[in-house]
Amino acid sequence: MKLLKTSFVVLGSVSLLFLGACSGSNQAANSETNSAASTTKTAAKTETAAKDNHSENDGHSHNKNNAHSHSEDGKGEHSHGGQVIESGQYHLEFLAEPENDVTHIDFYLKKGEKHDTVSNARVTAQIQLPDGSQKSLPLTYEAKEQHYHAVLSKKAAGEYKVAILSDINGEKVNGRFTFKR
Repeated sequence: MKLLKTSFVVLGSVSLLFLGACSGSNQAANSETNSAASTTKTAAKTETAAKDNHSENDGHSHNKNNAHSHSEDGKGEHSHGGQVIESGQYHLEFLAEPENDVTHIDFYLKKGEKHDTVSNARVTAQIQLPDGSQKSLPLTYEAKEQHYHAVLSKKAAGEYKVAILSDINGEKVNGRFTFKR
C-alpha cells in the first residue's frame, strides 16, 4: 500500500514538472514568434500582435490605431497615428492618407530609446497595387516635418501592400505595411 501511495506522489510530481516545462517553452516560442512577426508580417497583423502584447499601463501611450510611443509623459510625442513596427533599435511608422486622386505616404524612421530622427537613409516603398501590379516609389526626407514622404498617384480601390526598404549607411531596415483606399 505504501508503494502504491509513493508511486502516485512520484507520478503526480513528474506530471506537474512536465506540464510546467511545456508551458514555459510555449511562452518562449510565442515571444520569439511575436518578435519575428514584427518584421515579416503585414502591419495589420503586427498591430494585432502588438495589441495583444501591450496594455494601457505598459509605459507608453496608445492611440486608436494602436500605434504607440515611448514618451515619458505618455502624450504620444513619438507617434503620428500610423502603423508602427519596432525593428531592433529602430522605430518605423507608416501613414497613408488617401485624397482625391493621390495618396500621401509619410514614413517616420527613428532610432534608439529616445527615438532620434534618422535623416540620412535611402528609403524606397515597394507597393503592390490592388490589381497585383508592383510600383517602386522613392521617398524623400522633409527636414521640417522630420519624415520621409512620397505621393502615390494611383487611386484604385482595394488593399495596397507596402514594403518600406531603408538603407542607413549600409544597414538594411525594412518594414511591411498595408492600407486600403
